[in-house]
Amino acid sequence: MIGVLARVRKGASLSFDVDSIGCGGGKRYTGFTQDISPTFEYFLSCGIPGKLEGERYKKSLELVKEMLKIVPQIKRFDMLEQPDDADAVIFFATPDVLSGLFTLANYDEVEPNGVFCPFSAGCGSIVQYPYLEKGSARPKAVIGMLDVSARPCVPKETLTFAVPMNKFIRMVHNMEESFLITRSWEKVKKRMG
Repeated sequence: MIGVLARVRKGASLSFDVDSIGCGGGKRYTGFTQDISPTFEYFLSCGIPGKLEGERYKKSLELVKEMLKIVPQIKRFDMLEQPDDADAVIFFATPDVLSGLFTLANYDEVEPNGVFCPFSAGCGSIVQYPYLEKGSARPKAVIGMLDVSARPCVPKETLTFAVPMNKFIRMVHNMEESFLITRSWEKVKKRMG
């Protein structure tokens, strides 16, 4: 799923269904299935000698099992009531752009955590977590694409910033009175070219 998003970043339209996503994690994080491989905890941790190479993203099988108890789940996309409404905006961003998005997302927040960075698969950070945040009283944006398996699918200087649409609309409304009108931001903007 993450690999084909390069076409979207170049302007192509793309949609996904249960058959077009080849990765089990991608199917789960997009809500098309809640199934999980019976060897998933081995895959995420130490592997099974001679049968399955472990990614070693988690220290132990027990840690993976505990994590799976708290990982949120989302409703299938094709079961949503208004499938044409956008739920989130996803930016593939360089560090300078990311700093602006991060600062704008925190502009109208008292708490310093208007943005968070969960341990997640690449597709979870751009689909599942922003989708779940849209229903929060104070929705947060999500920094992602730190999944080592997904990193080769994006440019090396790129991370993602996914924001629920309701928070993104607030961010847009705040732009003209925010730091974006300061000399400090002008310096960063000039550097971006």
